[in-house]
Amino acid sequence: MLLLITLSLLIGVLLGLLGGGGSILTVPVLVYLAGLSAKNAIITSLIVVCLTSLIAVVNHARRGKVCWTAGLAFGLTGMIGAFLGGRLAAYVPDSLLLVLFAVIMLAASLSMLRNRKTPKPLQPARPPLKPCPQHLPLIALMLDGFLVGSVTGLIGVGGGFLMVPALNNLAGLPIHAAIGTSLFIMVIQSSAALAGHANHMTIDLFITTLFSAFAIIGSFIGSSLSGKIPGQHLKRGFGILVFILGCFLLYREINPPMMAQIKDLVIRHQDFILGASTILAIMLSYRLWLWTHTLQKNNDRNQT
Repeated sequence: MLLLITLSLLIGVLLGLLGGGGSILTVPVLVYLAGLSAKNAIITSLIVVCLTSLIAVVNHARRGKVCWTAGLAFGLTGMIGAFLGGRLAAYVPDSLLLVLFAVIMLAASLSMLRNRKTPKPLQPARPPLKPCPQHLPLIALMLDGFLVGSVTGLIGVGGGFLMVPALNNLAGLPIHAAIGTSLFIMVIQSSAALAGHANHMTIDLFITTLFSAFAIIGSFIGSSLSGKIPGQHLKRGFGILVFILGCFLLYREINPPMMAQIKDLVIRHQDFILGASTILAIMLSYRLWLWTHTLQKNNDRNQT
């Protein structure tokens, strides 16, 4: 129990320091230390994400660091995706959910480990970006919102490591506004995901209350330390930890019985999986096309 409390505090501290990401540790901790099933751990994780994000977003909103229009554009379709993801989770075996979670952990760790340092521009600095731009790529934000929301509903992660770059690069939000806005999106997406899990929801009130309370306390500690610890080194260290845990989950969960479950799932729901994969491929192709055009536009703007 002491270890569970310590880790919930640590997750809260990481949320306060990084503005997201710490919740990706919640599901493995609840499964392997608290003994919850994967689905119950995902539901508990969603509650923790929702409560900690709600408290954090109030502080960001007071400082004018939440762009409500961009948040709603991203979050409303995200709510649809999160609800559908929560519904879909009922039909996915626990072992496969943990494998999917491990894949997301590896993707998140690679995102954190990427070197984002850029050389200082030689030309005179431009005026600072407005906290909330007036012109937004609504279709792109809505598409990203649906995809991220689906991941949130299915495996219970907040998705901040996906939202912040999308809001920063696509919508042109400064990084602090992107973090504040992503916290607002996490609140509404997590709420929708919980609604999607309602038909198979089982909550351990003691563990959920204990974990949430200490995660919230940790988030306050993390916020107070955010200016004293170098963010780049912390992010890299956390990325390494997430990568190791993701590899551990894959090693632990990929086995012959799990492969047999996947085979049986594909046979029983072949048409649905084929249709969903086709839609997902089309959405991802459009998203890739949009990303390359945005990247080219930014490069042209930097050269002028």
